[in-house]
Amino acid sequence: MRKILTVVAMVFALLSCADATVKEYKLEIVAEYPHDSDSYTQGLFFHKGEMYESTGMNGKSTLRKVDMQTGKPVKRLDFDRKYFIEGSTVLGDNLYVLTWESRIAFIYDVETMEYKSSWRYPREGWGLTTDGKQLIASDGSSNLYFMDDKFKLDKKLPVTLNDKPVRWLNELEYIDGKIWANVYTTDEIMIINPRNGKVEGVIDCRGLLPQDLYTRHTDVLNGIACNPVDGKIYLTGKNWPKLYEIKIIEK
Repeated sequence: MRKILTVVAMVFALLSCADATVKEYKLEIVAEYPHDSDSYTQGLFFHKGEMYESTGMNGKSTLRKVDMQTGKPVKRLDFDRKYFIEGSTVLGDNLYVLTWESRIAFIYDVETMEYKSSWRYPREGWGLTTDGKQLIASDGSSNLYFMDDKFKLDKKLPVTLNDKPVRWLNELEYIDGKIWANVYTTDEIMIINPRNGKVEGVIDCRGLLPQDLYTRHTDVLNGIACNPVDGKIYLTGKNWPKLYEIKIIEK
């Protein structure tokens, strides 16, 4: 708990002295949908208008295609209990899934979700997204990693807010030319310029999940997805009972 409070305090300290060019946003909830409260959400994304989710915890890790109207999987893969699944995304015909400490990445056929191959991964797996050309990953540090489709590193990008590193970067989504990254254990999402790593906006997500929906299993915000079909943006969290379509409004 002390570690979590320290991280939160650091984020707000950075915000208090942020450059005038860093925009601050709040959320507007557009719609809400059911979400499986047993899903320890690690990755969330859309492909051809359909939502996919990777979930973590040893013995409970899954990859699933989800019916948004019910929150239930229409297709699901369960992983061996030795794997703690993390971020996921689609690039080309491949669906990529990271593991946390096993340092293995799995590749599946995006249409059938059938296994294709696995690769040794050079660091802890956390968040994963794509700009349509490269894979972009986080590892809980203040760095983002740009890689080709075989995980060969092209660029390591330090992320800064007011020239200070932003640690604990986790779930990622590429939206309108920017990288959205939630900061683990906080209710903050950073909007990052992928060219220079500077944070251009900070989204305050506090209060997104009402307190009366919390249980002893409810965990932190962790799930960002943009549907490229219509541009709608969705947020959820680990073991949350709700998925939210949101808009951001400048404060």
